[in-house]
Amino acid sequence: MQTGNCCGIVLAGGLSRRMGGGDKALFTLGGTALLARVAAALRPQCKSLILSANGDPARFAQFDLPVVADDVDGFKGPLAGILAGLDWIAAHFHDVEFAVSAPADTPFLPDDFADRLKQARAEQDGLIACGRSGGRLHPLAALWPVAIRADLRHALVRDDMRRVEDFQRKYRRAIADWPAESLDPFFNINTPGDLEAAELMLLRQGAHVA
Repeated sequence: MQTGNCCGIVLAGGLSRRMGGGDKALFTLGGTALLARVAAALRPQCKSLILSANGDPARFAQFDLPVVADDVDGFKGPLAGILAGLDWIAAHFHDVEFAVSAPADTPFLPDDFADRLKQARAEQDGLIACGRSGGRLHPLAALWPVAIRADLRHALVRDDMRRVEDFQRKYRRAIADWPAESLDPFFNINTPGDLEAAELMLLRQGAHVA
């Protein structure tokens, strides 16, 4: 996998209301934190990883990731986290053209995630690319050009745009498809019931339990 022109942004800034509050990224699946699973999937695909999260960064110290907080006023959701990540990448890696984003609650990310998004972007002449599985689009599982950050800041600050889908629709968007029959690679955990379902998926896959 080519990692030189891509960094990863793991999104962990949500309020986790449907999980009863707390840091959903720290919930465990098969004995391993969700964040650790996402980071393990993305790390071989990216030059570097950062964690988009607000509040005390010390609670994520065990993961050895730079923690980047939103820098726009108000809680504006994942677009603000993506913006903060893109700004951090631009400041630290001048040669990196793209970032891939993924929520911290998607523990089954595919190992060809970044490559497939880059391929779709090139083949479909898109500016942004996002994943789709089983016919369902996943706007947060996406590839972003670092250079889009000025437009994104304008959309957040001037237009108060908060929905990821609304922002992406402003541009030509490429789509990378994955099958979801045996396991949805973008299955995300929003509720305790989802976490129970993920445990069963893990067992069915015969995955290693840490």
